[in-house]
Amino acid sequence: MINTAKTRAALVSVASNSALVILKLVIGILSGSVSIISEAIHSANDLLAAIIAFFSVRISDRPADHEHPFGHGKAESISGVVEAALIVFAAVWIMVEAVKKILLIYNHQGGELEHLGWGTAVMVISVLLNTLVARYLFKVAKREDSVALEADAQHLSTDVYTSLGVAAGLVLVWITDWHIIDPIVAILVAILIGSIGWKLTVSAGRHLMDSSLPESEVAEIEKIVKNEPRVVSWHRMRTRKSGSQRHIDFHIVMPAEATLVEAHHIADELEKLIAQRFAHANVVIHVDPYDVTKEAKGSGGS
Repeated sequence: MINTAKTRAALVSVASNSALVILKLVIGILSGSVSIISEAIHSANDLLAAIIAFFSVRISDRPADHEHPFGHGKAESISGVVEAALIVFAAVWIMVEAVKKILLIYNHQGGELEHLGWGTAVMVISVLLNTLVARYLFKVAKREDSVALEADAQHLSTDVYTSLGVAAGLVLVWITDWHIIDPIVAILVAILIGSIGWKLTVSAGRHLMDSSLPESEVAEIEKIVKNEPRVVSWHRMRTRKSGSQRHIDFHIVMPAEATLVEAHHIADELEKLIAQRFAHANVVIHVDPYDVTKEAKGSGGS
């Protein structure tokens, strides 16, 4: 097993989610609360997402090989899409179950809650545990630039908000004896996590479609090139991200009188500067000779 900060963080998430799924499911069944059961399903999705994240970061950490010359970073992007889709699925399932519960209560066919104190306590425990684990995952995801861990952290963050909502709903039911509050809170929970899941789907999908790096990062790359006085111009810059790996390639134009050794040295220097600025960056620079009929001194380009 590849023992890295990312795999350790993923294992922490697996352990915490496993405990919460069991706890919420037991209390949800005992109390008859659809909002608590929906939270158990949400945590089960979080657990599945954590397991997917664990295996994806293990795969993405593998070095490039003959069959995968650009590395295995796409595993994290795939994981991010799957995790986001799971959030959306959970939102739909919760909404369906909540509507069923509303119909039961409306038709006086049951739906009353029990053990509200235990239910509220479980939600408070969930909030505290997921807050701690989510912060840890966000920290590791930012340091390691991991799409999979960021998606996993987003999962747990939604669980924090939904658990707070469910806890508030249970307290209101306890005070007012209006049991219909429980499924209404579940619907609000579903809307919240559904919107977050959609945003995550779009974000992870961008990586799968090889979208360019953010404009701010491209601007920093161009600034590094522009600060090299011996470079006449640059063009055909292409950037993309695969997991935590950034892939950058472009052409620089050198004076016609520059020797091959000089041009190669400058290209090497620029590659090292860009790689130092962006962690896990693979930079390839092609050198073109200056052609007065095609180039304008000092210009950039794409």
